[in-house]
Amino acid sequence: MSNENTPVNRGSEKKTLILAVIAGICGDAILSSMTMSEVSFSIFPLIALVLALQALYQEYLRNPVSEDIPLLGLACFLVGAFGHAAFIKAQYPNEGSNFLSIIVSLVLLLWIGYKLGFMSHKTPKKELE
Repeated sequence: MSNENTPVNRGSEKKTLILAVIAGICGDAILSSMTMSEVSFSIFPLIALVLALQALYQEYLRNPVSEDIPLLGLACFLVGAFGHAAFIKAQYPNEGSNFLSIIVSLVLLLWIGYKLGFMSHKTPKKELE
């Protein structure tokens, strides 16, 4: 089944991608609190993860999904997870290097920007008078 004939809400797509980033951040926060002794456990990332996943599911039920959004959503989830991992390792340098996390985040952000059309070299069309 193709989504070519169904209208796609661009605001819904942005909401989906932002919720995927939030879910990635929360998932890495939970994982960091369980694996690193310096990071204390907090219930708030768990609550935020549940709410973000619930909102993602509700968005999925309400609006049709274009073909690129599932892959972009996964990339946004990974950007959130790797970005939070880089942030935590910058705070606690004895836990390891954050070089790989930063490189993966930047490459994924460049790819997301390319897929969303932020990196196209389209020149604005001049109006015909």
